[in-house]
Amino acid sequence: MIRFLDVVLSAVGLVVTLPVMLVLLLLGWRDTGSPLFRQERVGRHRRPFTLVKFRTMRPDTASVATHLAEASAVTRFGHFLRRTKLDELPQLWNVLKGEMSLVGPRPCLPNQTELVEERDRRGVFDARPGITGLAQVNGIDMSDPVKLATVDAQMLESLTLRDYFRFIVLTATGKGSGDRIRS
Repeated sequence: MIRFLDVVLSAVGLVVTLPVMLVLLLLGWRDTGSPLFRQERVGRHRRPFTLVKFRTMRPDTASVATHLAEASAVTRFGHFLRRTKLDELPQLWNVLKGEMSLVGPRPCLPNQTELVEERDRRGVFDARPGITGLAQVNGIDMSDPVKLATVDAQMLESLTLRDYFRFIVLTATGKGSGDRIRS
C-alpha cells in the first residue's frame, strides 16, 4: 500500500510542482551555475543510489554530511530553499523510481560509517529511505548517529498509514528544522 501511495503521490507531485521546479531550476542556475545536486547515498539493503536535490551550497563544497559543512557554503538562495524545503522536490523522482519513499529514514552517505553500522544493527536498511520521517519532523539530524538510528527503527516498527500522511503534512507545513549546519 505504501509503495502504491509513493508512486501515485510522487507522480502527482512531479506534475503539480513542475512549474515551480522549472522556476527554481532557473534561479538555481543563476545562483550557482549548477542548480541540481547529485550525491551517492545508501539505500534499501545498503544499495547505493544517486539522490537528486536542488543545490543549496556552492558547487565547490566538499561532499560531506550537512552537519559537517561550513555555514558559509550555503548560498542566499540555498537558505531560502532549505527553509522552505523546496530543495527536496527533485527527490520525488527518486521516489517514483523506487529508490526512496516519501516517508522513511533519511538516506545517509556511504562514508557515515557509524550511522551505517547503527542502522544496520537495527534493521533500518530493510526499508526504503525517505524524504521525511519521524526524525525530520522532530529536528533530529545525522549529527547523533545512535539517536537517529534508534528513532528511525522506532518509526519503521510502528509506521501506520496515518503516520505516513502525518509526516508528509508536518513536513509540508514547515515542522522540523532539517539538518543543522556547522556555524
